[in-house]
Amino acid sequence: MAERHKLYEYDYGTRKIKLKNKVCPKCGRVMAFHRDSRPRWHCGHCGYVEYVEEGK
Repeated sequence: MAERHKLYEYDYGTRKIKLKNKVCPKCGRVMAFHRDSRPRWHCGHCGYVEYVEEGK
């Protein structure tokens, strides 16, 4: 996991670190975004899936 720094963004004005991806509502881990035929957020730990609407 050498690219872990890409999951976060740093606000230099307030000195806060913010996570770029969503957090799973079931287990609290970071979710992955998949951009294939049907875009979705997926948790690799518990299997929770949120499908993204095309218009948003």
